[in-house]
Amino acid sequence: MTKKLFIFHGTDCTPSDYWYSWLGEQLKSRSYKVEIPSYPDINHEPIHDFLPRVLGNHNFDEETVIVGHSAGGPLILSILENIDVVIPKAILVAGFSYRLPDEELDPVLQNSYNWDKIKQHAQDIIFINSVNDPWGCDDKQGRFMFDKLGGTQIIRNDGHFGSTTYNQPYKEFPLLERLVVENE
Repeated sequence: MTKKLFIFHGTDCTPSDYWYSWLGEQLKSRSYKVEIPSYPDINHEPIHDFLPRVLGNHNFDEETVIVGHSAGGPLILSILENIDVVIPKAILVAGFSYRLPDEELDPVLQNSYNWDKIKQHAQDIIFINSVNDPWGCDDKQGRFMFDKLGGTQIIRNDGHFGSTTYNQPYKEFPLLERLVVENE
């Protein structure tokens, strides 16, 4: 079976933003089949309408690693809750699972999560968050998910790991590459 990597971008992002393409190229050189789909409606369309399209567009199997940045994080939680396979690894970068500060609505969030079901569909789950995330996708968000799911929590001081608003280009992410291929 071919190893696969899906990278799900954040709100108002594109597949060419930040470290997404860089990570994709690094993993292609390691014989991964890489997909960085464009979902402009992420966190604009309610997850119960959005998720079926994502699940229909992608085949998740025992060789699939999924990475999500920002709003791609809660999308991963919903994916894991709704697939019927155990994937080797899910990595949430600046992910979140409850409403962000000053947000009235985050359509990518579910009202609640079945944490046990999510945990059953990933052999390993990693949360990478920063103490200084300007959007509130911070270490507290990561700790909340870690407490629910276990896995590994990595806390940095690197903002949002890519943000146009806060002039953080974050074009490469070597730590993330190492985490994806770790234990191959």
